[in-house]
Amino acid sequence: MTTVPDLSAASITPVVVRLKLSLLRNGLRQSGGRRAAYIASVVVALLVAALQLLGLIALRGNAHAAAVSLPLVAVLALGWAVMPLFFPSGDETLDPTRLVMLPLRPQPLVRALLVASLVGVGPLFTLCLLTGSVISVAHGATAWVTAVVGVVLALLVCVALARAVAAANIRLLSSRKGRDLAVLSGLVVAVGAQLVNFGAQRLGSSGGLSALDPAADVLRWVPPASAIGAVDSASEGSYGSAVVQLALCGAALAGLLALWSRHLTRLMTSPDGSTLQAAEPAARERGSSGLGRLLPAGRTGTVMERSLRYVWRDPKTKAAWVTSLAIGLIVPVFNALQGTGSAYFACFAAGMLGIQMYNQFGQDTSAFWIVAMTISSTRDAYVELRGRALALLLITLPYATLVTVLTTALLGAWRQLPEVLGLSFALLGAMLATGAWSSARFPYSIPQEGYKNVAPGQAGLAWIAIFGGMVSAALLSAPVIALTIWLNVSADGDRWSWLLLPLGALYGALITLLGLRLAAPRTARRLPEILAAVSKG
Repeated sequence: MTTVPDLSAASITPVVVRLKLSLLRNGLRQSGGRRAAYIASVVVALLVAALQLLGLIALRGNAHAAAVSLPLVAVLALGWAVMPLFFPSGDETLDPTRLVMLPLRPQPLVRALLVASLVGVGPLFTLCLLTGSVISVAHGATAWVTAVVGVVLALLVCVALARAVAAANIRLLSSRKGRDLAVLSGLVVAVGAQLVNFGAQRLGSSGGLSALDPAADVLRWVPPASAIGAVDSASEGSYGSAVVQLALCGAALAGLLALWSRHLTRLMTSPDGSTLQAAEPAARERGSSGLGRLLPAGRTGTVMERSLRYVWRDPKTKAAWVTSLAIGLIVPVFNALQGTGSAYFACFAAGMLGIQMYNQFGQDTSAFWIVAMTISSTRDAYVELRGRALALLLITLPYATLVTVLTTALLGAWRQLPEVLGLSFALLGAMLATGAWSSARFPYSIPQEGYKNVAPGQAGLAWIAIFGGMVSAALLSAPVIALTIWLNVSADGDRWSWLLLPLGALYGALITLLGLRLAAPRTARRLPEILAAVSKG
């Protein structure tokens, strides 16, 4: 009888490390462009790490050095936690299901993968920041000894956290829909940039680094920031606190490794039942007609339901909507919180969602041929466009109203609420009108796979459609804008400014109907060209 050898961690670890290096080397051999992109990303990452390291070293001796280092390490750990969700293809060894056919035990495999995870730019970047953090707070021999242990523990916690998250979600991340989650990374970057900007401005206006002390007092007990907190405690002579903080970090590492091992065991011994698990809820959802009962009867309701389902189910459409909703709220509200905004910034919400009307047919991709078969006249095209516009309004109208009310409330500018709402509705109507016409005149394909939102060779069409349409929408909104300006400079303008709400809403509705009427015959005539354009990708 042939027995399978029991591979130990000592024999697995070098093999897995070599596998990691081979995957990296072979990936770079595929093309010169990929090598150039990788080298450029490495240079940028190391440059940022070096600047961060120098900045942290410069904080040495500052009374609030720990107030900077502890939140920095906490944010760094958060980045490691979400990294596998948005960049699952960045490391092939993140997918343990590739090893299920090998005679490997979970515990040795966990240790081997943990060591292999320390190879790369990410761990080196993290090591630089952790080193700078402990240098900024370490004073005395005991603190330096604690710093060595703390850096190792914090680095291992970050890596183990990323691995545990990846193992827990690998069934999702290895599916097509899971990979499309990476599309939302742009939203995370946009929201994160606004949060960092807001935090920096608040920090500057609150008297400096001392504003971070309350957060640092909490984070010094939260792993992996507790490892840096232990160095700070040892520097102050609080050796008992330092031991407890290191123990917390060690316990977190042990817990993450145990969780990672548990998920590895389940992945390597259980079948993939994700499709079966999703079948029953999907069947129940198909059988439910709750949404359809709330919409108008006939083709209009059918088109609205289809459009709303695209928003909910299609990854690219969902990403575009979520991004627009988030940025449309962040820009006016954050500016209002900083005291530098204006109530008119609330129009940004209507503008961001109005963009969703552009390239309506491109969102359908090759499935548009099914819709095209049902359009045989200008009337059919008009009802199709009207249904899509109504689906957009179903979300945009209450959202724009909510953002406007919230912005004016934060600014205390209740007098401007009617005119800002009226201007938002007029702008939204203009964008719906130009979006309907642009969808018929400049359609382009949206690739379903990958990160691109425009098929190769159609970037010019996309620029013309979106930016040309936005300029046209601004020109169409000019009458309401001019009336708003006139009432604001007029001596009796305050008495009549409330009229801008009904006038703006009426103007937006009329311009929308006019745009749909003008776009319908062009849509009916250009169905073959539209179908060819949106199916290109």
